[in-house]
Amino acid sequence: MSSSSSSLQIGSEPNKSDPNKKRRRSEAWSQDVDEEIPSQQKDQVRITTWPEDDEQLQQLEKLQEDRKSLQIYRYRDALLDIVQRNQVVIICGQIGCGITTQIPQYLLETGYGKEGKIGCTQPHGVVAMSAASRVSKEVGVELGHEVGYSISFEDCTSEKTVLKYTTDEMLLHQLYREPDLISYSVLMVDGAGERTLSTDILLGLLKDIIRFRTKLKVIICTGTTDHVEKLSGFFNKVPIFKIPIRMSNGHTIEYIKAPVADYLDVAIDTVLRIHATEPTGGDILVFLTDHEEIETAEEELKLRAGLAEELIICPVHEYLHVELQAKVFKPTPQGARKVFLSTVAIDRVKYVIDPGFCKRKCYNPRTGMELMQVARISKATALQRMLVSERGNRMAPAKCFCLYTDCTYDKDFSEITVPEIQWTNLANVVLRLLHLGVNLSQFEFIDPPPAEALTKASEVLLILGATNTEGELTWVGVQMADIPLHHMLSRALVASIEYKCSAEVISIVAMLSSGDASVFCQPRDKAVDADNARLHFQSEIVGDHIALLKVYNAWEETNYSTQWCHENYIRVRSMRRARYVRDKLDQLLEKVGIKLTSNLDNLESIKKAITSGFLPHSAKQQINRSYRTVKEPDSPSIRIHPNSGMAQVLPRWVVYHDLVPTTGEYMRQVTEIKPEWLVELAPHYHRLEYALDVV
Repeated sequence: MSSSSSSLQIGSEPNKSDPNKKRRRSEAWSQDVDEEIPSQQKDQVRITTWPEDDEQLQQLEKLQEDRKSLQIYRYRDALLDIVQRNQVVIICGQIGCGITTQIPQYLLETGYGKEGKIGCTQPHGVVAMSAASRVSKEVGVELGHEVGYSISFEDCTSEKTVLKYTTDEMLLHQLYREPDLISYSVLMVDGAGERTLSTDILLGLLKDIIRFRTKLKVIICTGTTDHVEKLSGFFNKVPIFKIPIRMSNGHTIEYIKAPVADYLDVAIDTVLRIHATEPTGGDILVFLTDHEEIETAEEELKLRAGLAEELIICPVHEYLHVELQAKVFKPTPQGARKVFLSTVAIDRVKYVIDPGFCKRKCYNPRTGMELMQVARISKATALQRMLVSERGNRMAPAKCFCLYTDCTYDKDFSEITVPEIQWTNLANVVLRLLHLGVNLSQFEFIDPPPAEALTKASEVLLILGATNTEGELTWVGVQMADIPLHHMLSRALVASIEYKCSAEVISIVAMLSSGDASVFCQPRDKAVDADNARLHFQSEIVGDHIALLKVYNAWEETNYSTQWCHENYIRVRSMRRARYVRDKLDQLLEKVGIKLTSNLDNLESIKKAITSGFLPHSAKQQINRSYRTVKEPDSPSIRIHPNSGMAQVLPRWVVYHDLVPTTGEYMRQVTEIKPEWLVELAPHYHRLEYALDVV
């Protein structure tokens, strides 16, 4: 199969922008309304399907009583009234008041589902899935039928689905096929106060869509007040409906008296103290920064809590397998207590432990460097977390344990959440907007990103061949935009089709997408054995990407054996996540008629495909044996991570997956390349002197 005929056929050939072809625009609905006063509520809530037996009837009746106990129920009629009178409305209410699960049901009960689907977007897939599961039970239907969800690599919907929970990112992908979102009658953008990149872009696109889809209702929901006025102004001063904060007299917020050196250790101590001293019947939520921190805390808790069956440890993060996510949200057994180790808020907990941190990948467009950093949350987010426990056991006071001092809160916490668009890499966003035919110079951002960041994003896409010198999307760019991965990973996957090694590269991409810094674990008491096992896969100086491929292939040959992972000091969870991602990517290619091709004997082709994706992360060794990113004169010196198979080799030219800050900036997942590959893969950017190795 020739390279031209083996291109990934996803999407359609891009059209050049036509300045005369514009969407019909109408005035966005604008109305300035004060907060509504709640009116008398209906006594009954409609159940969609009749239960089959008395037990199911009792369960449904209990769920309906729970719905009425939520704070939002008092405002049901007032909410429906303001939605009916306005095309766009903003609703502000504390987490746990019922916004996520109840408003879509109110709309469904009122008949909005007859004119099209009711969509509810979330920044986090785990929240979308858990909300859909809860609502399907309250409505009385099977999950995936009338009520469903669609998250990354997981679609639990059907032709019957009228109430759909999804992520902002997935709805952006749907816009490729349905640019006017004609199948929806209502779109509820939940969690807008987090100001994630996908949320901001979605809101910008919706502002344009509602100009010609005048009957489409848009409900924007936020749990914080820091961005409410700005969001209202962005949509021409649409009305804001505020649900009053409810805090019981017994609600307790405790600050620590002095700063702590290790907040994770203190968080674990606090969990054990709560479990030992507080009455059973109240679950615990611990806010942590990412899945690696969550898994560390989980292992430590299991060691220190022993085999106590009454303490159920539940990790919750975006890399958790869908089946495990579903188990997490099952009811807590009688006499037991759950402890949620989570990056997001969890419903119906009594105790909250908040270290006051989050983790974000910060991008410097001047140097082209992207680093994952731990940062303080804002005061608005901190208040949101404090109030999470208000939705816990209403028969006893709720408690929040803040693992920071009140002085730290006053001095170190910013007032508002800084929008992600201000500090992240914008290449993926620019790629998707171009694919939608959006003119970047005319696109309305809620908060415009730094001009330097947009310029750098355009440069990166040009290097990858996703755009031409005129800034127009190429066929390669269209293929990349249709793959729900980071732009560098999607470019490597597209290149693998041409090099006839897609079976190998899809495994490498899946391993890189597992979320862990390394698939290799290193127990303290078996460090030497673990190092030897890692060096076995890194032998023959193949590079870290090929080493990952060797790990996956060896695991696959054992029929995905857990015992093999333990024997070779491989993280079982990382491998299972990689297998899940690989299977979903394989299905994506199969849908468009692309069969995986293997070229395992030609390692150079595999490395070229990887290099095609990571051209912006190519680096050259300096005189002091450190490295500097190619054609980035302002970039600082970087080094190869000690755990890399290339750490002792120190090749002159490399590509790397990402950087990790420790005592300096270190490259992870490093592969040696030839400088002439840069010219071959990006002749429009790299010049011949690099192939001749002239500095």
